[in-house]
Amino acid sequence: MQSTSIILSTYNKPDFLRKVLIGYNCQTYSDFDIIIADDGSSKDTKNIIGYFKDNTSLDIKHIWHQDEGFQKSVILNKAIQASKSDYLIFSDGDCIPNQSFIQTHIDLAEKDYFLSGGHFPLSSSVSNLITEDIILSQKCFNKGFLISHGQMLSKNYLKLLQTNLSSKFLDIITPTRSTFNGNNTSAWRKDIIKVNGFDQRMKYGGLDCELGERLSNMGIRSKQVRHRSCCLHLYHDRPYKNNISMEKNRLIRYETYTNKSIYTSFGIKK
Repeated sequence: MQSTSIILSTYNKPDFLRKVLIGYNCQTYSDFDIIIADDGSSKDTKNIIGYFKDNTSLDIKHIWHQDEGFQKSVILNKAIQASKSDYLIFSDGDCIPNQSFIQTHIDLAEKDYFLSGGHFPLSSSVSNLITEDIILSQKCFNKGFLISHGQMLSKNYLKLLQTNLSSKFLDIITPTRSTFNGNNTSAWRKDIIKVNGFDQRMKYGGLDCELGERLSNMGIRSKQVRHRSCCLHLYHDRPYKNNISMEKNRLIRYETYTNKSIYTSFGIKK
């Protein structure tokens, strides 16, 4: 199988990142490295990463730049440049993977496709109670456990079935469009490089989808895997979300759509 890198974005959430790295430390597939795209976190995040480097077998590279506000696109491009693997799996430092997360992406990877995974949004109370032991035991991916601790019933529970036939069937019939979702998606590195990575003009809101739209314009199709590959999204506020940035991003995406753009001049290469 091709070499694989996990690109994790993070910003000043060391407790979340610790839980996420525990998840990657109990994967059934072990031939991968992790590149942490750090958008200017304090030393607390560096210390967490150092702990996992020293105390686990995880191969981690920490890519950091100075905090200058929301610059996720910039740091993700730096992480892509730092990667050496053929295949890249993108997720966030607040999304806990189940133990088969990487294996699923590898099994479903296909030439001329990117994978569009899903996430299960946890409530604040459930997010807070998840411990290392609960992640290692995989209890946090169990419907009964989540409901018993107050997680509300919703269609999101279908993403936790983890049965090949039913999960594949749900991916086929779901009305949800398959997009490049930054918290759970994967693609061939060479394809990401061809479209020049993320558009660095974009702040919060659709920056990952825009990259996926350029991939689609280039002929790379999307494969829906939201029920076959799902991570738990820890609850947090979004103080960086604002209407001005959202509108700017909307206009960039509209330009990509109308011009059928496959390349951004504001990406990895300037």
